[in-house]
Amino acid sequence: MRKLSFILALVLAGATVQAQSTWKSDGAHSKVGFSITHLMISEVEGSFGEFDITATAGDDFDNASFEVDIKVASIDTDNGNRDNHLKSPDFFDAEKFPSITFKSSKFEKTGDKTFKVTGDLSMHGVTKTVTLEGKVNGIITDQRSQKLKAGLKLTGTVNRLEFGVGGDTPTLGDDVELTVNLEMAQQ
Repeated sequence: MRKLSFILALVLAGATVQAQSTWKSDGAHSKVGFSITHLMISEVEGSFGEFDITATAGDDFDNASFEVDIKVASIDTDNGNRDNHLKSPDFFDAEKFPSITFKSSKFEKTGDKTFKVTGDLSMHGVTKTVTLEGKVNGIITDQRSQKLKAGLKLTGTVNRLEFGVGGDTPTLGDDVELTVNLEMAQQ
């Protein structure tokens, strides 16, 4: 009887475990953006055009893990002179630190379609633990590929000075708002 109970418990436990699969960001329908206060009166926005975001998750994106690689040299603030300055040793030092990376370590469901993801963000040679707020906008079966696609939004705030990006100056805010809009395709 004990053996039957044990087997039944294993079967039930296995039925509740969802298969995990790999999801990749669709660069044409995704954006890694940021904004920062300038002169304490306005917001300057920008984005990174080259990035690779991979997630491991089930069909409903519960218990997802993320790996992110952003190419610093792809920064775009709609101003070439500013972009070149941001790539310089004064800020990101793109030649010495060509990538910004994030690797998640914890996933916490906070609502029906919301979650928090915590992990290590590495930028400018510094690694800090950060938590991002997430929302699953929807999951559909793509008519062309017949594969699942998920729409996600991740937001958060990082202090640029904690990563040694730019100096302590009254012309720039310390906090950088992150907004990542993703369309991810199940592989």
